[in-house]
Amino acid sequence: MAMMVRPAEPMRPTPPVRAQVRHRPAGAGAIGVRAAFIGLLAAVACASGRGDLDRAAIAPDELLAGASLGVLAGSAAPVVAEDGVLALSAEMREFLDRHVDRRGGAALKLHQLVSAIIDTSAFGLEYDDTTRTAAETFRVRRGNCLSFSNMFVAMAREVGLDVQFQEVDIPPDWTLDHDTFVLNRHVNVYVDLDRGGTRAVDFNIGDFKTSYEMRKISDTRARAHYYNNLGVERMQKGDTASALACFRSAVADNDRGFSAAWTNLGTLYQRNGRAAHAEACYLQALKASARDLVAMSNLARLYELQGDRGRAAAYQKRVVYHRMRNPYYRYSLAREALASGDLDVAIGHLRYAIRRRPKEDEFCLQLGLAYLQQGDQRAAQRWLARAREVAATDALKRRYSMKIDTLLRQGAGNHH
Repeated sequence: MAMMVRPAEPMRPTPPVRAQVRHRPAGAGAIGVRAAFIGLLAAVACASGRGDLDRAAIAPDELLAGASLGVLAGSAAPVVAEDGVLALSAEMREFLDRHVDRRGGAALKLHQLVSAIIDTSAFGLEYDDTTRTAAETFRVRRGNCLSFSNMFVAMAREVGLDVQFQEVDIPPDWTLDHDTFVLNRHVNVYVDLDRGGTRAVDFNIGDFKTSYEMRKISDTRARAHYYNNLGVERMQKGDTASALACFRSAVADNDRGFSAAWTNLGTLYQRNGRAAHAEACYLQALKASARDLVAMSNLARLYELQGDRGRAAAYQKRVVYHRMRNPYYRYSLAREALASGDLDVAIGHLRYAIRRRPKEDEFCLQLGLAYLQQGDQRAAQRWLARAREVAATDALKRRYSMKIDTLLRQGAGNHH
């Protein structure tokens, strides 16, 4: 999980936590985590270059030291040691001994482990927004998606399963935490069963789809998400020294290449009235990842607040450009256009989104509905059938079939 903060936007409720094993073609992979990015400033954005816009000259070592935050060298509160994030407790090993046959095959062990974790009489899980280690999550039976993934990875490896963390590209999902907007990202768990294929174990499947792009990540990267999330949580509580220590660990874990931590460190500086240091952090984030959307947006807002309209406009232009290339953003614009009755605009956005994500059934469904409202039954039927074709599960395919029959009978009149 990773975090960044920004101004208020509509808030989406967090779906209930469940666990599900998803079948995936051999070679695919995943381990899930929910990520939140904190960027005190404006919208989601990214850019590919900076050129003469870069002006901050504060060295990375100075940014990480935090002297301008009033944090003395060595005084930052300690964070969880690297080997403590995935460490197992004695209680976890006892649980595994009771519920998992260590001598069984990989598929059996996976089934037994998932079943035991989601069984409320044996264990049971509840979602909350706190990032925890594997052992802490097991002890309190609560946590966010990264917490649950930490726990599952540690337990799965203990019984001999081959698992890895994986980042999942879900649609942008912002939630409100006090005066801060947090961008939620997702990670789930990839399981390699060798000849048995692969599975994805996801603890928050309310919005999860197999059409989302996923990429396996190292334990080091997952640990950077952990420290980054922890830093955000401590920053929200006003613990500057501890937040700094966490962001420093997240940056160190990825050879200074984890852009989310740099962006959140910039937010920490900005909250403490250190605009030049904040700017330098955001620029460092873009050096680590030229496609860090929040860092780009934060820079645009920072320059706007400083009255530097030239730089603000340049970064905002890039924000808009890259936002318009996001198929999920275009989908959200299409929904707005549909609600206002601007069918041509909605269709344009949806056709672009489908070109970028051709197997996203919701995009195809909405395009079919748009054509249905427009009175083009042929196009509507084509795209509604396409939605059914690319749907991930048989149950969803059946639901689409019933919906298609109903909608096509009703015509363009009464559907939602």
